[in-house]
Amino acid sequence: MKKSARLENFPIMMFAIVMGLSGLSIAYQKAAHLFHFTRLISDLLAGLTSAVFVAIAVTYIVKFVKYRAEVKEEFSHPVRINFFAAIPISLLLLSVMYHEINLQIAMGLWWVGMLLQGYLTLHTISFWINKNLEIQFSNPAWFIPIVGNVLVPVGGVDIVNRDFLMYFFAVGIFFWVILLTIILNRIIFHNLLAQKFMPTLFIFIAPPAVGTISYVKLTGEFDLFASFLFNIGLFFTLLLLFMYKNFIKLEFFISWWAFTFPLTAMTIAAILAHHMTGSVFCYFASIGLLALATCVVVFVAYKTVYHMLKKEICVME
Repeated sequence: MKKSARLENFPIMMFAIVMGLSGLSIAYQKAAHLFHFTRLISDLLAGLTSAVFVAIAVTYIVKFVKYRAEVKEEFSHPVRINFFAAIPISLLLLSVMYHEINLQIAMGLWWVGMLLQGYLTLHTISFWINKNLEIQFSNPAWFIPIVGNVLVPVGGVDIVNRDFLMYFFAVGIFFWVILLTIILNRIIFHNLLAQKFMPTLFIFIAPPAVGTISYVKLTGEFDLFASFLFNIGLFFTLLLLFMYKNFIKLEFFISWWAFTFPLTAMTIAAILAHHMTGSVFCYFASIGLLALATCVVVFVAYKTVYHMLKKEICVME
């Protein structure tokens, strides 16, 4: 296939790669503090994540310049529009990742990510309201524009007032509950998800996992509500691991990266829970989740590179 055709079909979903890699890098940063892991792993992951983000961002900018109509079509698509929020989420995660490396870079990334997240939340929800959407268009990817709001306070507590951050946290938690009801209704009472969207079921883990981290950052406490959010995230993690047979025979799609960020978010939440409570269960859970998340990211990355070399990614669907 010609390079121009591959560029034209370069999907917005590619930013999910950055989400998975940055989440794993942050998990290893936290593990280095609490479990005395070597910082070399997190530093190498931070460098790799930064390079991948630049490569994907530059490629998508070039696509926007050369194929603006295709980008506009993605931005108007009832499913793909949700993946545009992966851009500010990537920026916000990079901000958290850079917090220990370079605070000025972290602050710059946070401001851009926060502003873009605020705009995309308003745009996406108004899109849902104004369009006559069918129930089959709903899927767990709808959580992506919402979970970004819950992520804003994680990197913003040292930058702006907590009252300002509470706006994003409240919006994220409120719409998480609403969308959870809608999407469970769609999955249980309507047709099964298309095969390529099955990995997005893991996104169920992300809102409560990120919500746990965000809430503790805002309040400084691991109280009953933090425990509630953490255990909901743990439930969805166990549920999806229990359903492993649904995933082991899936054909590869770039949507496999949906496996990664939720697992890394739950890993970070478990590390935080152990730090705040001293729970032995959370200690072993965080070690197990870190090992699982690492294996999943490495495997999905391998499959991505393999299919890229075979030129089976960035093709017309």
